[in-house]
Amino acid sequence: MPFRTPTRADRSLAPRLLALVFAPFAAGFFLSYVFRNVNAVIARELALEFSLSSADVGLLTSMYLLSFAAMQVPVGVFLDRYGPRRVVAALLCIAGLGALGFALAGSFGELALGRAAIGLGVSACLMGSMKAFSLWFPLERLATLNGWMIAIGGLGGLAATSPLEALLAPLGWRAIFLGMALGCALAAAAIFFIVPEKPLPGAGERWGLAFARMGRIFGTLSFWPIGLPLMVCHGAYQAMQGLWLAQWLTDVGGLARPAMAAHLFATALAYAVGALFFGWFADFLADRGVSRLGLYKLGTALGVAAYIAIAFDLVPAKLPLLMVYGFSTISGALAYALLTRNFPPEMTGRVNTAANVAFFFVSFLCQFGVGVVLRMFAVVDGRYSPDGYMLAFGLIAAAQCAVLAWLLPMKEHAVQAARRS
Repeated sequence: MPFRTPTRADRSLAPRLLALVFAPFAAGFFLSYVFRNVNAVIARELALEFSLSSADVGLLTSMYLLSFAAMQVPVGVFLDRYGPRRVVAALLCIAGLGALGFALAGSFGELALGRAAIGLGVSACLMGSMKAFSLWFPLERLATLNGWMIAIGGLGGLAATSPLEALLAPLGWRAIFLGMALGCALAAAAIFFIVPEKPLPGAGERWGLAFARMGRIFGTLSFWPIGLPLMVCHGAYQAMQGLWLAQWLTDVGGLARPAMAAHLFATALAYAVGALFFGWFADFLADRGVSRLGLYKLGTALGVAAYIAIAFDLVPAKLPLLMVYGFSTISGALAYALLTRNFPPEMTGRVNTAANVAFFFVSFLCQFGVGVVLRMFAVVDGRYSPDGYMLAFGLIAAAQCAVLAWLLPMKEHAVQAARRS
């Protein structure tokens, strides 16, 4: 049966299309989130086995983010030129090789190389799915679909907490990475052989023009005030959940390892629920004439407030605070739907990856930078200094307040004017 491109009037999400397009990409994105957060649980093992300092652990974990960020501009061009099916499947094979190399590593350099290859290999998982959604589904449902996809990623984040902690003792971290390498191969096969092909609006565009048009994105009036909260606030969350929240809960919160993993699990669960809520609710409100921008502002402000409370240890009960933080911070993903609507269809891949360049670079800076700051303070009984955490987290909180102050005055008519320009 031939596929029909949904019209803007067609607001349904056909189950068959969800099975053929959404599900295969969801498998790859699930794995990408497990990779992103797995070091939070195994960091102590890596530090002991390879004699790593806090800065070494931060640098090693952030290699994923650095290679991920470096790939975003070419990934955006590749997605618009070759389509998400081929690009994401090919890159997932590289992620599988990186996971295999990480599992077999015998030195810090080999670990870092494997981690970087993993980041490169999963660099198109979310952006590829968003590109596919823009091809196969109505634009009016992008926020909902993006929310569903990020919720799947949140489940991957859940898997990298208590469930992974439970597997660590009987299997060891090397066996876990071997299993994830196999998972990458299976996800790549599912995307390549199940997802249908579709003509691309940007196919055949000259390479020079394809890269040059990235400049138009960065020069668009509404790009920065909309994109920066995603880059800074959500980027900081990825750095925290991917490594430093676990250490903070242990060193400052005094939690034993199972309790720490349970807190991370709850945070990731709240993140997944938030992704579903903000994606669906944004489209629900938009159908009734309420701007997605207002919900974006509200969620971002709540996430920044929760992070400030974490940074300065203002709330004794850490579990509810972390859940509020995870739930509200994912509202930053609404930026993808807001930005996509400002550009023509042949540029959707580049629009989303343009935001991701800075998003993951900020995550890298946060993840590595926290380790550098902690190294400036004395380590007592194997625990990093609470003052070090407060300084490192406080600097990140200040950056979040700055971008929020730029976003809040923005009006919907400014977005619409940028869309017409």
